[in-house]
Amino acid sequence: MGIKILNPGLLTSIQDLGRVGYQKFGISPSGALDQTALKTANLLVNNSMGEAALEMTLMGAVIEFTASNVIAVTGGNFSPTLNDSPIPLYTAIAVKAGDTLALGVAKTGCRSYIAFSGGLDVPVVMGSKSTNLKCKLGGYQGRQLRMYDEIPFAAPVETLPGLSQRIVPYYKREEKVNTLSVVLGLQTEYFTAKGMETFFGEEYTVTNRSDRMGCNLDGPVIEYQSKADIISDGIPFGGIQIPNGGKPIIMLSDRQTTGGYAKIATVISADIPLFVQRKMGDKIRFKEVSIEQAQEIYTEEASKLEELQKKLLHLK
Repeated sequence: MGIKILNPGLLTSIQDLGRVGYQKFGISPSGALDQTALKTANLLVNNSMGEAALEMTLMGAVIEFTASNVIAVTGGNFSPTLNDSPIPLYTAIAVKAGDTLALGVAKTGCRSYIAFSGGLDVPVVMGSKSTNLKCKLGGYQGRQLRMYDEIPFAAPVETLPGLSQRIVPYYKREEKVNTLSVVLGLQTEYFTAKGMETFFGEEYTVTNRSDRMGCNLDGPVIEYQSKADIISDGIPFGGIQIPNGGKPIIMLSDRQTTGGYAKIATVISADIPLFVQRKMGDKIRFKEVSIEQAQEIYTEEASKLEELQKKLLHLK
């Protein structure tokens, strides 16, 4: 017993931290786009940070619980309600069999996550429970969730130590223009000095040509020395390709494993959660940081999560 999907929303799938080590075989990593939101939700319900949860995009799901458990909703604000009463984000909440959780249209952000204490009982495929929608593997039958799907809990609980204290402050990040820190890519020599100046000096807009694979940005054309094509090589999470049209594409969890367009830069890990919560029409700028700065920021973010984990583990 676990959950029953009454309405799947626009795109709801099971995701963890991804399928690591299989890109050389042509299998994209998949996994949660906002990994910070996923990790935080899992810590709130006493899971390991990488446990699988539900990821929803733009419009949330309606779920009936067929067993009691403790849940947490993080990420964008989709106005969650439990039995028609509003519930807070970033808070552990006990639910009972027969309760209904409903998430609506995104008020802030773009993606929301629901973690369940003990996790969801779905197969581990190549070391991950994540749904790879293109390859139709992992998650629940390798696909996005549909009405009347039923997914069991792996190890549900009725309560947790210090339940009322399992809260993380929710910070809205709704700046008019979001600045993403990036590390320079391996093919910067493919771009003219003017092209590099355009990339770092101009503003770009998130378009509707965006999905879990990648996000196309609109804005000023980035000038090449001659052509965009390279010998195909690996694509990292957050890699920024510049195709022949000269406009950036930021590659995400379901990206192809290799690509033949020059990569001008890569969004640092700590800023990917900020970017994947942007909607169509939101504005983006880029700022260069060194690898050492990126590593320092990553370490700071990881330390915050480790501190949260320690705090929650000591609740009584």
